[in-house]
Amino acid sequence: MEVRVLRYFLAVAREESISGAADSLHLTQPTLSRQLMDLEAELGRKLLIRGSRKVTLTEEGALLRKRAEEILDLMEKTRSELCETDEADITGDIYIGGGETDAMRLIARTAKELQAAYPRIRYHLYSGNGEDVSERLDKGLLDLGILVEPFDMKKYDSIQLPATDIWGVLMRKDSPLAEKEYIQPEDLWELPLLTSRQTMAQKELMAWLGREHEELHIVTTYNLIYNASLMVEEGLGYALSLDKLINTTGDSALCFRPLRPKLEVGLDIVWKKYQVFSPATAKFLEQLQAKFPHA
Repeated sequence: MEVRVLRYFLAVAREESISGAADSLHLTQPTLSRQLMDLEAELGRKLLIRGSRKVTLTEEGALLRKRAEEILDLMEKTRSELCETDEADITGDIYIGGGETDAMRLIARTAKELQAAYPRIRYHLYSGNGEDVSERLDKGLLDLGILVEPFDMKKYDSIQLPATDIWGVLMRKDSPLAEKEYIQPEDLWELPLLTSRQTMAQKELMAWLGREHEELHIVTTYNLIYNASLMVEEGLGYALSLDKLINTTGDSALCFRPLRPKLEVGLDIVWKKYQVFSPATAKFLEQLQAKFPHA
């Protein structure tokens, strides 16, 4: 597979039209069609369903789109790393992934401090749950990731951040539970719940609740909390969430109550073992290690 042809394929997937993709690529439609047919012949799989109004992807085509995007992202990341300059004028791109956590402020402060000496470093943020971030770290699409403990420490080197996240319940302010200072397991046993889809988080929460997943009234699972908070605001249920992710001050219809017994988690910034860093990422990590030497 040639990179050029992968770009052609992604253009068709994006435009949902061979003619539209040909226009965006400045190719003739017959030329593009022939390239796509050659790609399907090379792979021995049908990738596109050519309808009268639009082109859709087959299951194999959807998989190729995902992999092609990853390949091109990794190529761009590699190109950027190889083009970085010397120590006196470090430039380049740093790719950082993490879930929703207030600890991202620590990363932001470190980046701000580094910006004074190296203003041409660029940061690319990816938001996802721990499983999403780990997958992208393992594929080389991220340099660094913020993971909630526990995680697979055999795969990564890490710096523990001087921060913890506290689990609690996000609810409407007019909810009966809002009158409580904290929430106990039995308060939630019969209520409609929104819970994190992340495996590790689910295990910890189920252990705290003292109930199996099937015994609870779980109406929604989520990977990032913002959309879940809208469902809470509309009265769908109560979201088990980390603190400081949703603004519950002022005119907000929502409030947050911590769990009791207290359930909190540590946070680490991690990277693949034996990883060779670009100059920009190495300088950023050096700054982090100096800032949090005994965290």
